[in-house]
Amino acid sequence: MVPFRRFFGHHIFSSLTRRILFLNLAGLVVLVLGILYLNQFRDGLIEARVESLMTQGEIIAAAIAASATVETDTITVDPEKLLELQAGQSIAPGTDQLDSLEFPINPERVAPVLRRLISPTRTRARIYDRDGNLLLDSRHLYSRGQILRYDLPPLEEAEQDFIDRIEDFIYRFFERKDLPVYREQPGGSGAAYPEVVNALIGSPGFVVRISEQGEMIVSVAVPVQRFRAVLGVLLLSTQGGDIDKIVADERRAIFRVFGVAALVTAILSMLLASTIANPLRRLSAAAVRVRRGVRSREEIPDFSDRQDEIGNLSIALRDMTNAMYARIDAIESFAADVAHELKNPLTSLRSAVETLPLARNDETRKRLLDVIQHDVRRLDRLISDISDASRLDAELAREDASRVDVKKLVGDLVDLSLQQGRHRKKVAIEFRAPKDAAKSFHVSGHDLRIGQVITNLIENARSFVPDKDGRIVVSLMRSNRHVIITVEDNGPGIRVENIERIFERFYTDRPSTEAFGQNSGLGLSISRQIVEAHGGQLTAENIVGAKPGDIRGARFVVRLPAES
Repeated sequence: MVPFRRFFGHHIFSSLTRRILFLNLAGLVVLVLGILYLNQFRDGLIEARVESLMTQGEIIAAAIAASATVETDTITVDPEKLLELQAGQSIAPGTDQLDSLEFPINPERVAPVLRRLISPTRTRARIYDRDGNLLLDSRHLYSRGQILRYDLPPLEEAEQDFIDRIEDFIYRFFERKDLPVYREQPGGSGAAYPEVVNALIGSPGFVVRISEQGEMIVSVAVPVQRFRAVLGVLLLSTQGGDIDKIVADERRAIFRVFGVAALVTAILSMLLASTIANPLRRLSAAAVRVRRGVRSREEIPDFSDRQDEIGNLSIALRDMTNAMYARIDAIESFAADVAHELKNPLTSLRSAVETLPLARNDETRKRLLDVIQHDVRRLDRLISDISDASRLDAELAREDASRVDVKKLVGDLVDLSLQQGRHRKKVAIEFRAPKDAAKSFHVSGHDLRIGQVITNLIENARSFVPDKDGRIVVSLMRSNRHVIITVEDNGPGIRVENIERIFERFYTDRPSTEAFGQNSGLGLSISRQIVEAHGGQLTAENIVGAKPGDIRGARFVVRLPAES
């Protein structure tokens, strides 16, 4: 039971799945509510019902007029008054003509006609005389032997179930509140009905009302007239609930369609969520395993075949994880190298310190003190270079890049190196750069770090050139999208097997004339790290002469992306 619940909780009804499902169903619910609220079916149904009742009323009114007690020859209409009437107006018989008549419409003759025309329908018909008094009501028309059936209200109201309560709530929510309430008039007077009053002057009309039970009733009043003389009014009205039943059936059909659409939407939403939530869950679980993993390296799921944001996220996480593992490897390797490099001077220092109390003469004691001072200086140099290398990446990431004029920077560094070289090995340093002012030698980066690279390369070359006739050439050129800086010397060159190894941390291959421990072996490694952080390359090669095996020096090449 627990795994089943977990499966549904984490896989099918995850947080993202619930959100997608809720939002899609919410949109569908809003659409259905809008259809119900703006449903024109009810208005169209009412309009069609009015037209039907109007046609039915005209037919029945004509039949009633033909059955009226008024004889055609007894009614005379003044032709002059007839010509004065406008379109749609009627004229009632003259007072002198109707005084001799007891009823213009004979109920006994009209009742059978009305009963035959109304019985097949559920329409209620009422006939009013010229004064609005009720003459006939189809509710009270029945033939001999006819059984009348009336639905009595239940003694106790039946309890509504949940679906009935929802349906009743929706019906009452969308119930029209702007309709007048229909009430039976005492005595059957038709003067209280506006449509009857309008029909008495010859204008048919209709009114839509709502009963006290909330049922819609449509009433149509048609004048009963002969030769445009109004004899009475026929009022046709629907039974309470007829239109509401049709509207309710229509709404049930809408809800059935909504149920099917909701089911399809839910299935499609869950399928969509599975294509989003499942990969995200796998990526998240893999990230957690990477965070907790100590002994083994976790592999991030590969969704690179998906051409969407999840595929991009998978690629980014994989690259980030690989970069993190590479950084961890670099840190571990760096820590191992640091420990190894620090161990040598510490071992030497420890031996000298332990041996110092055993020295028998001042000369031996002085030689041991020189060893101790040399190892301390070596440790200080190592610690300084290690500290510089360890915080290099953080400084490059933290500082904002700026526009650097490489031509001016290299020129200033060459002049500074010439001034500092007066107190050390005398070396001829030459700077070569194009004099074309149109060429730009600007790069985006950190001027201090780029200057550190140039200084390291110049000092590295100075340590390899001979004491006499030592020469260093620093050149600058522009090649398409790169600024190229070369530092050449006339030293012994680089052994072929060590061309790439010289960029490793703590690796030194110094001349035999240089004192041991004067170099930490981090200069070229730091230089390459700085250049690569600027998006460039640092390579080394030998300057080869015309004859095979003739090496005339070493050349270091720095390529930096140039600003356009």
